[in-house]
Amino acid sequence: MALLIYVDDVIITSNALAEITVVKQFLRASILVKDLGELKYFLGIEVARSAKGIVLCQRKYALDVLTDNGFSGAKPINFPMDSTLKLTADDPSLLLSDLASYRRLVGRLLYLTITRPDLSYAV
Repeated sequence: MALLIYVDDVIITSNALAEITVVKQFLRASILVKDLGELKYFLGIEVARSAKGIVLCQRKYALDVLTDNGFSGAKPINFPMDSTLKLTADDPSLLLSDLASYRRLVGRLLYLTITRPDLSYAV
């Protein structure tokens, strides 16, 4: 049996459904618990079940990151940055008006690249 706890969310998994039922009953007797049923989405990870097993996917999370930052119509490129770009500290066009949204984007991209190493190069 495995229990994954993140703040106020708990995922219980086991090969034996009877064990999960016992743990749920114990938790209900101890604290207020809301059972959401089978896991479908958790921390940006979609969970799909089939006869062959479980598939984890972050497609929705990645699309949400793109949409929230105005890049939903962006097209893929071979190299993620212009190789002739010259960055300088004096360029006023590089100043950001909303630092909070930039920090949020960086945090979301860090989470995405930690959970999806194949995206690290592109980000």
